[in-house]
Amino acid sequence: MSVIPFPTPKHYCFVIPCYNHSKTLSCVLKNIESYRLECILVDDGSAAHVALELEQIVSQFHWVTLIRLATNQGKGEAVMTGLKHALSLGYKYAIQIDADGQHDTKAISQLITQSENHPNALISGCPVYDKSVPKHRLIARYITHFWVWVETLSFSLKDSMCGLRIYPLQQSCHLIQQCKIGKRMDFDTEIMVRLYWQGIPSIFVPTHVTYPKDGISHFRALKDNLLITRMHTRLFFGMLPRIPLLIKRNLSENNQQLHWSQTEERKGLFGIRLILKLYQLFGRNVAQYIMLPVITYFWLTGKKQRQASKLYLQTVKSYYEKIPLVDKKQLTTFRHFQRFGDSLLDKLASWQGDIKLDDIYSTSKQEFIDIIEQKQGIILLCSHLGDIEMCRAIAELSHNIKINALVFKKNAARFNQILQEVNQASVINLIEVDTLGPDTAILLKQKLELGEWVAIVGDRTSNNPYHRSQDNSVIWADFLGKPAPFPKGPFILSSALGFPVYLVWGLKPNGRFQVYLELFTDKLVLPRKNRHSELELIVQKYANRLEHYCLISPLDWFNFYDFWHFNQPKQINLTIDSEKHEQ
Repeated sequence: MSVIPFPTPKHYCFVIPCYNHSKTLSCVLKNIESYRLECILVDDGSAAHVALELEQIVSQFHWVTLIRLATNQGKGEAVMTGLKHALSLGYKYAIQIDADGQHDTKAISQLITQSENHPNALISGCPVYDKSVPKHRLIARYITHFWVWVETLSFSLKDSMCGLRIYPLQQSCHLIQQCKIGKRMDFDTEIMVRLYWQGIPSIFVPTHVTYPKDGISHFRALKDNLLITRMHTRLFFGMLPRIPLLIKRNLSENNQQLHWSQTEERKGLFGIRLILKLYQLFGRNVAQYIMLPVITYFWLTGKKQRQASKLYLQTVKSYYEKIPLVDKKQLTTFRHFQRFGDSLLDKLASWQGDIKLDDIYSTSKQEFIDIIEQKQGIILLCSHLGDIEMCRAIAELSHNIKINALVFKKNAARFNQILQEVNQASVINLIEVDTLGPDTAILLKQKLELGEWVAIVGDRTSNNPYHRSQDNSVIWADFLGKPAPFPKGPFILSSALGFPVYLVWGLKPNGRFQVYLELFTDKLVLPRKNRHSELELIVQKYANRLEHYCLISPLDWFNFYDFWHFNQPKQINLTIDSEKHEQ
């Protein structure tokens, strides 16, 4: 079978550290042969008979150069030897790949593409594991990931232990000369963190990783764990004097966009996975303990979100006599951020099925059950006050009701992906709001007729910051004493669907879930005459109920932006003609 060469740019070469991996090396070399690059193989003091086998293997590949270390000095030393040799040969980039055959070499082309697009960055694989991965390896990686995030004050380093990566040689070798970097299993993590400190970003490419049953591991449980612990200790204390610069750097990266819908969620996907894994392995208390420094970081670096929280809480405090369940001392921006982090654990608990119907206090619980038993389709008019996942828990645990949730998918994609990973049988169906039109409305009506539920968020406007402030996609209503913009779309859609509309709130004002369900209207009707004025009354009624429940549990408000300031959002692509529907 002919080998199709990959059009690799110049100035790239391979560096492979090898220690007694003669059985897997041939396969690795054959898999990378199509890239037509020189390969520097560094034998890290393999046994005498293995060294002979390596020489025989190398003789079959004219593009491979063998360098031998007299004694075993560790993977890190082998890689650094290869990097320095590659730089001396005039190469600008070195592709590190392990000799054990764990990495999918098809990902190398993607790494090279990213390297060309980001010439000053470290490009790394981000492992996608199959079932062969040992659980203890995963736990160790999660622990290391956590400490790396602490040492960089950033979630941008998604994986610091993958042995498939592309180094910018000049910057990397300069760092190696400047600093004493770990020579063994501590190398991969330490060099990535130190490069990050020097302003070298890391770009990650998903890479499939397998663990062969007969694979050779050189990880020494006691010695290497001690080395890694010492490394994290060095990096932690090295991070301390760098805190101002790291925070300044992260602030400049995190606060670029204005409108809520343009702001990428600050919860990294891998960070959510880490918290979930800790929750699954050790329970909520451990996950909550780990969550504290994460929330502290977001509170310190999220200037815009912190300012929005402060503005909101100042407004709420003027209504304090109407807040029966929350101590005024709790109404601080840090507590507000903490409650948001706690809601993440609540979501994970509901996704795991750990929250049962009996765990939820609700004066309207029987009404929920009656609707479910009657298989009645309803519209849930929701908000970003509280945790709507509580409704999902009730629906799934009570006769497997399906909820079709309309979302702004750009900001919901991460949670949606984790939801599917945790519970493949999830009953939530997410439908992207940006594509809402007649076809979507017809689909939703069919689902309602089948007895399913449709959840629509009624408190956020759309995402174009360049429309006029008089844009007709919103209705202004009084909310906590000030005019606030609410989108027309959810109410027009509810009218077009013609099913009962309920308001639902999942709140936690005093540490216990409280779910409220109330009938908003049997059918939301917008008459032809005075349509706009009728819509204003309906939106104001919704805003009044939002305010009422907001004062019951003010820290459950998860709109971390200036809710009262209208960023001129565009109208949602809602082309339903309610007059034609009414006819």
